[in-house]
Amino acid sequence: MTTISATSSYSTYYPTPSSTLSSPTSTSNASSSTSSAATTVTLSDAALAAMNQPDFSTVVAQTRTALDALLVNGTKPADVDLSKLDRRQLFAIASIAQGRFTADEQAAARSEQQNRLDAALAGPFAVARVTDDIEGLYTAALAWLDGASTEEKATPAWTTQRAALLEAQKQLAAAPSKTPQVAGDIVADYVQRVTAGDDSTTLRDFDAVASDARAALDAQIAAARAAGKALSFGPTSDKSTQPVDFSQFDSRSLAAIALNQDGKFSTQEISAARQAIAQRSSKTILAGLNNAASDPATFARNLISAYGSMSPEERQAAGWSDRLYSAAVATYNTAANIANIFGDATASSSTGALSILDGLGASTDDSSMSLASYLNSADA
Repeated sequence: MTTISATSSYSTYYPTPSSTLSSPTSTSNASSSTSSAATTVTLSDAALAAMNQPDFSTVVAQTRTALDALLVNGTKPADVDLSKLDRRQLFAIASIAQGRFTADEQAAARSEQQNRLDAALAGPFAVARVTDDIEGLYTAALAWLDGASTEEKATPAWTTQRAALLEAQKQLAAAPSKTPQVAGDIVADYVQRVTAGDDSTTLRDFDAVASDARAALDAQIAAARAAGKALSFGPTSDKSTQPVDFSQFDSRSLAAIALNQDGKFSTQEISAARQAIAQRSSKTILAGLNNAASDPATFARNLISAYGSMSPEERQAAGWSDRLYSAAVATYNTAANIANIFGDATASSSTGALSILDGLGASTDDSSMSLASYLNSADA
């Protein structure tokens, strides 16, 4: 059965790290003759989830099986879509855990790891192009590293990379106008590759994405028929139908259905995919607004980040055009300028580390359309 993993949701804001273990709470019970004290430790959701994870040997075995299923019919590791594997499985291959994987498989896994890191930095980098402030890139990179598994965090590479990011942040704090110079800085490496036009992030062939989406829909259709029902692509109260489930489709897969560039999908499927994309887009805009706490500059920055994290096909399917980007940039610049005029110490505009972003200015679109007017007219 083919599945599409939900790896893209448009929203690309800077997460706030949370601790995995809350502070211990002491409780005591006393009577006239005896007394006792107990310490209650409350685990966070993340810690509980970690406890429920399979051991790494099991992960390695499961990964080997999953990879074998992808390498059928002589498919080479470099041509396999590894996006369906979670981060822990990907690490198992990249580290050749227990000697169960080949060098070619390791190379493919490392390439996918790099692609995922680059994808995590794409949105913050889009913001940095407008604000000339690269601090958000370091925040995003640290959040990405901290999302690694226990096994990955135990490697010297992870420790070195995290230490480099922290040192770079210290240098930025001490001298905001200077570009950090730290060996092993993965943010600097990303920025240098992108500014040199050597972005190694390679999007999977869109026809292949569409084929996988077609297979996933066919699997849902077959499952509905096996249950004596028909798959429904619109609102219905008919008990003989089963609604399509797009929750496990990433946004690029939905875009493949909505755009239907190779004619693989029906009118009903296209319409349903477009509705799902519109819902995700609306949620992203609302999340960006809520995250901004009524600050127009932050809201514009959030949309710029989301725009930068989307593929061209996702933008086209969602209606996120260059005019939206230009309107968001104009809104950010206007809000930041007003804040500077009034001497707002919390203004989000910064002139730090300009050399690292030299030549990467905002859109040249001269449209004067405001972000609000664009969003209000988007459905017209």
